[in-house]
Amino acid sequence: MKQIYITLFLFLICTSSVTSQKDLTLEDAVLKRWNLLSPKKLKSLSWNSEIDNFSYLKSDSVLYICDHTNTIKDSLLLKDLSFSLSGEENLSHFPSIKWINSHTIHFMNEKKYYSFNTKRPRKSNFLFELDESALNIDFNSQRNWCAYTKDNNLYIVDLANNHLSITNESNPDIVVGAPVHRYEFGIYKGTFWSNSGDKIAFYKKDESMVMDYPLLDIANNGTNSNIIKYPMAGTESHHVSIGIFDIKKNKTIYLKTGEPKEQYLTNISWGPNDNFIYVVLLNRDQNHLKLNKYSVKDGRLIATLLEEKSDKYVQPLHPIEFISNNQFLWRSERNGADNLFLYNIDGEFIKNILDKKYLIKDYYGCKDGIIYFSSFTSDGLGVDLWHVNLNKKYQKKIVADGNYHHFALSPSKNFFIDKYSSTSIPLVTRIINNKGNIVTELLKSNNPLSDYKIGELELFKIKTEANIKLNARIIKPYNFDKKIKYPVLFYVYNGPGVQLINNRWLGGAPLWMYYLANQGYIVFTLDGRGSENRGRDFEQAIYGELGNIEMIDQMKGYNYLTKQSYVDHKRIAVHGWSYGGFMATNLLLNYPDFFTCGVAGGPVTNWNYYEIMYTERYMSHPNKNSHGYDSTNLINKVSQLKNPLLMIHGLIDDIVVPQHSLDFVTKAIDNNIKIDYFIYPDHPHNVRGKDRLHLIQKIIDYIRLHNK
Repeated sequence: MKQIYITLFLFLICTSSVTSQKDLTLEDAVLKRWNLLSPKKLKSLSWNSEIDNFSYLKSDSVLYICDHTNTIKDSLLLKDLSFSLSGEENLSHFPSIKWINSHTIHFMNEKKYYSFNTKRPRKSNFLFELDESALNIDFNSQRNWCAYTKDNNLYIVDLANNHLSITNESNPDIVVGAPVHRYEFGIYKGTFWSNSGDKIAFYKKDESMVMDYPLLDIANNGTNSNIIKYPMAGTESHHVSIGIFDIKKNKTIYLKTGEPKEQYLTNISWGPNDNFIYVVLLNRDQNHLKLNKYSVKDGRLIATLLEEKSDKYVQPLHPIEFISNNQFLWRSERNGADNLFLYNIDGEFIKNILDKKYLIKDYYGCKDGIIYFSSFTSDGLGVDLWHVNLNKKYQKKIVADGNYHHFALSPSKNFFIDKYSSTSIPLVTRIINNKGNIVTELLKSNNPLSDYKIGELELFKIKTEANIKLNARIIKPYNFDKKIKYPVLFYVYNGPGVQLINNRWLGGAPLWMYYLANQGYIVFTLDGRGSENRGRDFEQAIYGELGNIEMIDQMKGYNYLTKQSYVDHKRIAVHGWSYGGFMATNLLLNYPDFFTCGVAGGPVTNWNYYEIMYTERYMSHPNKNSHGYDSTNLINKVSQLKNPLLMIHGLIDDIVVPQHSLDFVTKAIDNNIKIDYFIYPDHPHNVRGKDRLHLIQKIIDYIRLHNK
């Protein structure tokens, strides 16, 4: 802890003359956070798909192509891509590209897709055109076909610009080719090309049984009710099936996934030879999963390869990874950590990949019996890189410096692009080999905040009664004086799947917190039990009664603060968004004498109103846990509100629907409890773009007004 604090302080002092520094404005902190005030990076940096060359944008009009030693092998000019476009205006900036093979890229311009061959002649070749309403675009590089959805149906377009309809559903409640289960269970797409590219698996979702929920849309000078399907906890969920379309045979079959219909289908993976497809089936209670193998020919179940059960929940997030025709890796938390397990093709367990309880972050690939993956450090703050030989008892961290790394493996699996930062390192981009040795440094970013007065950052740990170490973060004013007592903003989230604190640039904090600190505030954050990347038991401690254990841990942080001589314990405000909005309200209601005020953005107030997949994982079905749902219902605790509370909600929020805050406000009115409420009419679950400046200013103004 002391090392992190001292290093960042010296770094900020040494990179700039104090006398030349300027004040950080809120406008700079919000609107320039991800561009001018972000560490410089190599734009569009990516490996080639076949050889160990990488490319990046040198400017908006030049793409460099380099080998792994950073020797420039070629370059592409914007005018090269613009040459021979099909009638459109010339490109104004370099488009997003994807390497298809060693010498070919794909790019899009105005929904028209092109290929460009880096060999001579250098020209753009038209491939196909998609309708403006096309969604869920999934390109198949093996066959140069592209799948997409339109009006809830699935289509494929070929290089002759022929569009083939795979489905022809007229019922608006039937959705094909889109993500299902509200993006839970690692689902982020709805189509899955086979290895050969001549078949495509797809999700089909029937939402006819799901309740309608109206969202008020006031755009375009009108008031319309946008009806969405929203499956609240305890209600009926949508039914999902998986189809497979064979392009050569022009035939679709559906997997026989069986009953009950209310189950979750996820982690889809094609077998090495495309004869079988593998799917994880998870029951609605989310405490029993099966890894099933299905025939691609007729959809029948071949075998259940493995099963996992829990007295709380299991959470499958990753498809199996085949490392040969006969073996695959399975990822699971069954031993208390997020680990990899080796199985043969028949589902027979071979061994654990790691002996100790490390938490896997990303799997990168396998070469000659050696697998490469990253894991979180034991405290969850940094990221390490592993080299593990499956055939020998050899496993080694080849990068383990405590920094926060993002890796990308080259096609030959001999090199990595390694981008990392820490609280004292803005960003370093380099190439390393598969033994962890540096090949070349591509870019070492300067401190983008060197011209600004930036407060001190401190990462440290707070222990619970059970001696569990919780990560905490404090941001202090740039002119911090330990003799002064400062007011505090207590920023909270503490929900599943999220980690606020890391050993990366700014400690994972948004820049507006540094602005607020400079206005004479201490900004405090703690990742309590329930937060991500600390292991199964740490995360599942909150099961059955969301908000209870979290409050206990947050109050540990509160008690730490009040013992600091520089903290004014009579001026502590609390703020959070989404789950953090739930927690901010929860803390105000249950500890009314501890906080002066609070701001809750997009808050859950009643878990009965939140979606099935997320809620029932952590709270079970309402019929099976009525006590848990009742005890965490904040609407029933409105009478306990003693301090000023500002609730903020996006009018078109389809994640935490406005009913949460509206019902809370209604109950406050019924009880003659004063509450402040603000709606962002054109925003969903969060407020982005230029309006975010308005949001953050409103939050800060409210805290300043009431935290006196």
